[in-house]
Amino acid sequence: MKHYSQIKDISCHNKEQVIEDLKQIRHFTGHPGRFWPAFLELATCLAEAGTGILLGRGNDAGKWEKLNVWPAENSRLSQSPELVPIIEQVAEASVTGRSAWNSRRTVGNGGVDIVVLGIRLELDEVERANAVVFLFDEISAETLERIVPRLMLAADTPAIYQSGRAARKAMNDVARFSEALDLMVLLNAEKRYMAAAMTFVNETASRYRAQRASLGWLDREYVRLQAVSHMERFEKKMDIVRTLEAAMEEAFDQDEEILWPPPAESSAVVRDHEAFSGEQGAQFMVSVPIRLDNAPVGVLTCERAEEPFSAEEVQGLRVLCDQAARRLGDLKKNDLWFGARIASAARKGASRLLGVEHTLAKCIGLLVCVAFIFLLFGKLSYRVEAPFVLRSENVRYIPAPFEGYIDEVLVRVGERIEKGNLLLTLDTTDLLLEESAAISNHIRYSREAVKSRAENALAEMKIALALADQAKARLDLVRYHLSRAEVKAPFSGIIVEGDLEELLGAPVKKGDVLFKVSRSEKMYAELEVNERDIHELALGASGEMVFVSRPQLRFPIEVERINPVAGAKKDKGNIFLVRSLFSEGMADWWRPGMSGVAKVDVGRRNVLWILTHRTLDFLRIRLWW
Repeated sequence: MKHYSQIKDISCHNKEQVIEDLKQIRHFTGHPGRFWPAFLELATCLAEAGTGILLGRGNDAGKWEKLNVWPAENSRLSQSPELVPIIEQVAEASVTGRSAWNSRRTVGNGGVDIVVLGIRLELDEVERANAVVFLFDEISAETLERIVPRLMLAADTPAIYQSGRAARKAMNDVARFSEALDLMVLLNAEKRYMAAAMTFVNETASRYRAQRASLGWLDREYVRLQAVSHMERFEKKMDIVRTLEAAMEEAFDQDEEILWPPPAESSAVVRDHEAFSGEQGAQFMVSVPIRLDNAPVGVLTCERAEEPFSAEEVQGLRVLCDQAARRLGDLKKNDLWFGARIASAARKGASRLLGVEHTLAKCIGLLVCVAFIFLLFGKLSYRVEAPFVLRSENVRYIPAPFEGYIDEVLVRVGERIEKGNLLLTLDTTDLLLEESAAISNHIRYSREAVKSRAENALAEMKIALALADQAKARLDLVRYHLSRAEVKAPFSGIIVEGDLEELLGAPVKKGDVLFKVSRSEKMYAELEVNERDIHELALGASGEMVFVSRPQLRFPIEVERINPVAGAKKDKGNIFLVRSLFSEGMADWWRPGMSGVAKVDVGRRNVLWILTHRTLDFLRIRLWW
């Protein structure tokens, strides 16, 4: 049976020949792009139509796409505005019912009736719909009924062609894998690199009918020729060797198969292949990179003088190289003496470390190494951290001067006051009444004493004078209380306790604390240092503190005194109170009782010690015996 590897001229007048050619094209072996024009031409001749149009669209009911027209000069007719909707309508109907036709449509100014006939193509492509539409000039219905069955028999030709092509491809794949497995059996039997390389090039040259097969391998950033088929030894400084290595490096650098002469669609650089072909007379060449771990490590070059390498042969060489790469690579690495293996491993490690690949991973690794070295040998300033509270040296408690009731409160907690400022007043109504009574009693007893003196009643006079003195003493006491009814500031400072606004009119007893006033010019920071850190501190140590209310501000401090006795505090264990002064004075907004965090510098320490000493101390306490 004849296999169509190229398209010949077809005559539409010999119908028997057309049918025979249509049968033979089912076994077409040429390029797939040349099958469809030949099939469309034969189908149009078989239908005795003037024009044949190949259409296709996706199964999602998309727009029909015109794939081919025969004869090509009739493509304008198929684009006629009157015909385009008719053609698409017939194509859609033929996909649904295998065939459809339409007629009595006038096209152009000549008034010619066009008959449109569509046939669905039987293909394995489930995601696409394909149809062939034929245009006839005034054809009868009887003729159409005779043509349609003939075209229906030819509708499965593309499906048969595709199935045969897939079967041939599968057979070629099996053959290529079989050849690769046979070659791997031979390579696995070799124990030395050069013997395996010679086996590889000799078998490749024999299986692919190459006049010469050459193997190049990466050696210190250059591809060096390793083996040539049917040649035990060669001089590495020969011009042919240098030219061949240049051609191999051309394929190695581009990491793709290079054919000479290059195909029309190829964009590869083939200058060195062209130079080698011109110097050595190699009419046809192919260079295939050998990849190991997705990176090229070698190149296989084959030469012919009679016929070019086909795409199937290039794929077969690709399979051979992929299968042989690991075995050749292992033998190449293990076939060196001990020192060479160490040097090769060192070069490979250095190239991986210093190369441009995996830049992010290398940068991360470098940063990790730098961080590890810094942890081991670096030093930072170590600070002991502790909470603090502002305290004042002079705090005065202001008590109630006598029993009474709160009349008016003039200050609030936190206010700054000056000496003599009025803070609070007590109700003086009762005192004023007592004052009036005391004055009356004093006057009355004084007059009784005068009367008794006039009557010469000395005993009554003395009694009256005593009572007058008693009334005078009571009057002085009441007036003293009245003078103390206005509570004033004993000195300048800040009210730290005494929010009495809600107690207006409430009774107070003599001695009850009304206010707590603190001097603001003599404050200090009282640090609560845990006993595990107290041994680090020393008098005169400097540090910084920040307030909870303003953490963005830092203020320098200096340790003045360390309390020698620890005190227990709930949830904090034993703590030592450390008194610190302020190196740069105090701010106006500071108030006694304000808190924050202080950090005292105790010297430079190893970074690793800073990060781990707490854990180590905990383990030492728990695990010692």
